[in-house]
Amino acid sequence: MERLVKSRDDAPAGFFAAEAAGLRWLAEADGARVVEVLEIAPTRIALERVETVRPTPEAAEEFGAALAATHDAGAAAFGDPPPGWTGDIFIGRRLQPARPEPRWGAFYAVQRVEPFLDPAVAAGNLTASGATVVRRACALIAAGAFDDDAPPARLHGDLWSGNVLWSREGVVLIDPAAHGGHRETDLAMLALFGCPFLDRILEAYDRRHPLRHGWRERVPLHQLHPLAVHAAGHGPAYGDELVDAAERTLALA
Repeated sequence: MERLVKSRDDAPAGFFAAEAAGLRWLAEADGARVVEVLEIAPTRIALERVETVRPTPEAAEEFGAALAATHDAGAAAFGDPPPGWTGDIFIGRRLQPARPEPRWGAFYAVQRVEPFLDPAVAAGNLTASGATVVRRACALIAAGAFDDDAPPARLHGDLWSGNVLWSREGVVLIDPAAHGGHRETDLAMLALFGCPFLDRILEAYDRRHPLRHGWRERVPLHQLHPLAVHAAGHGPAYGDELVDAAERTLALA
């Protein structure tokens, strides 16, 4: 099997081990295919090499149904990291908390949005007044305004289109920040940066696991996390989008 080796001499402790744990946990769901881990070391990880091809509607539909199956495999709690991994996890190169929490809103606001606000302000990508708006939305979320009775889903956690590879055998997922969360968060991130045949993916997903009423209106709520991450390090445009998503979240209530 051809391999792809990623290395990082300055990798913090557990950087590649957390990635490997997430990939293996997602693979155990027997849903969406994930890249196979071949070797792991403190400063490197070896993965199967995926030969990419042009996306097709058929592959998109297969992926949508498979992603629903992955989410359905579940997690022990919101924020729960992959089994065998303790401590925080990484999204890209940024550390984020992974502490089990029984309520989704409390987890999402405190562990997925708020940790990135001060860095975004310090980077000059989010104004102090904008941060105040986002914190108001976080308070509403943490109080349970959007909690439901859905159990924790097994999330990829960084499901933007760059982590969705289209191969001859179908979609293969890479680079997760896997944890227990709300299924709509993965779908909202997939929509944020665009994905080929997204409508086909969502339709097939909905056939496999019907989405709750109003999920489209809740997309800004679930995009707060990736927008906060990007506002922390990728420019003020993301800070503006984050504030807009927060205002739309507040309007939902």
